[in-house]
Amino acid sequence: MPLRVLVAGKGGVGKTTISALLSFFLSSRGKRVLAVDTDSVPNLALALGLPQEVASSITPLVRDEGLVEERTGARPGQSWGVFFRLNPKVDDLISKYGIRVRDGLNLLVVGSIDSAKQGCLCPSIALVKALLRHIMLEEGDVVVVDAEAGAEVFGRGLAENFDQMLCVSEPTVKSLEVSRKLIEMGKQLGIRGISLVVNKFRGGAELEERIKNTFDVDVYFIPYDESFLQAEMEGRGADTYPKDSPGVKSAHKIFLELFG
Repeated sequence: MPLRVLVAGKGGVGKTTISALLSFFLSSRGKRVLAVDTDSVPNLALALGLPQEVASSITPLVRDEGLVEERTGARPGQSWGVFFRLNPKVDDLISKYGIRVRDGLNLLVVGSIDSAKQGCLCPSIALVKALLRHIMLEEGDVVVVDAEAGAEVFGRGLAENFDQMLCVSEPTVKSLEVSRKLIEMGKQLGIRGISLVVNKFRGGAELEERIKNTFDVDVYFIPYDESFLQAEMEGRGADTYPKDSPGVKSAHKIFLELFG
């Protein structure tokens, strides 16, 4: 079946790493995957193994003011009250701006909206909402969205129409509390399958059980993995992580259970 997956969480918990691992996992199983980066600091290109010079040359769609104005009729940051199209043309954006990572896996860097400059209802948001609504899936297609950190993706209605949400957290009180709020927002938007993924976990069975008992969704754990940090320090993508590392093995086990 076609599938839309949202990967959400507070900043620094490993959303982008999980998004990249999931994209590689699904594409390796014969799915056609579109990985979409909507984070304020887009790093999914690097996590997918694209060279630094390629990643740094990508202009996120919402920061292409000419494109936004062309499609909506208004330039980002224009004064409040300006009229713009709420249903702009977006059916060609993936073919024009998508970047091939490997066979069966493409990347689209959307970026996030500067609400301080543009407000809650702006041409950029209209463009992104229309794009996420438009992405038409066929059998075997998957869209994996690396969401902006925190709750912005929910407050702006960009998290609608998803089949699954992986809420990524660190095993800290603050991070888990943020995740609790994001999970509740996901439920309010009608996301059917919501799971909590506790990343960088160093606790034991007792802590696992305690965390599980405080959430009413399925909870999974990925252990802290030094090889993930080493790859990031060397600028390598998630496709270079050792297949037998604890983090990769745990992530693949989770993906198998959730996505077959």
